[in-house]
Amino acid sequence: MDASKRLRAELGAAVSEVGTAAAVADRLCRACVELLQVDGASISLTLDGTQRGTFGASSPTSRHLDELQFTYGEGPCLDAVAGGRPVLIADLADVQDRWPVYAGAVLDAGVSAVFALPVRLSTRPVGALDLYRDRPGPLSEQDLAGAMLAAELAALPLLDMMAAHSQWDAAGQQDDGWTQLASLDLVEVYQATGMIMGALDVAATEALVRLRAYAFAQGLTAGQAAWTIVERQVTLNGPDWQDPHWPKPDSAGRAR
Repeated sequence: MDASKRLRAELGAAVSEVGTAAAVADRLCRACVELLQVDGASISLTLDGTQRGTFGASSPTSRHLDELQFTYGEGPCLDAVAGGRPVLIADLADVQDRWPVYAGAVLDAGVSAVFALPVRLSTRPVGALDLYRDRPGPLSEQDLAGAMLAAELAALPLLDMMAAHSQWDAAGQQDDGWTQLASLDLVEVYQATGMIMGALDVAATEALVRLRAYAFAQGLTAGQAAWTIVERQVTLNGPDWQDPHWPKPDSAGRAR
């Protein structure tokens, strides 16, 4: 069996084993790390230009890197979905101006190259497969072909999850598919945003800006920051949050 056929067979095996949709997505990400010259992988679900959450990841670190795109509202995943084509960054240090906040955070985490490939359902991009590498340099022709195949395969667990959600929702029941959708929608972020809206009497857009700026100021992802609010570890009626200029991002999205 030649290298391309073996790669296709092993990536296909990752999504053919029994398991929940999320578990299948995690296996596919781990297979990308094992078979391609990359150090991490994640799969994002993105709808209407907004990243809804991390659907699969090869490791907790890769999941964290993916969540940074939601936190900062910028990154290769969002661009890959918006443009419907791969965004291949061989050296992230060369394009810091493109995503000033995201790129800085990822470089600080030791990642030098990021490759984002759209995941499609039918013809519509609904997410992206992100591949991370701790050294700069382009993907080889074979690795790029494998990455494109993995992005195609990533649609399968997404379809399974959506089908499960649709079937159980119609029956008025909740199962693993519903739970996964709730997780992908980052329920804690929406809960925290609602709490900020109520406490500060601001619109949803302003509340989300406040949440993201607070997350950046504290060195957290948006999800982690949201949990501190939902768990009432943060006092929203304190003097800092009542100040309309705190936490406030500058033009590059950094909290001041």
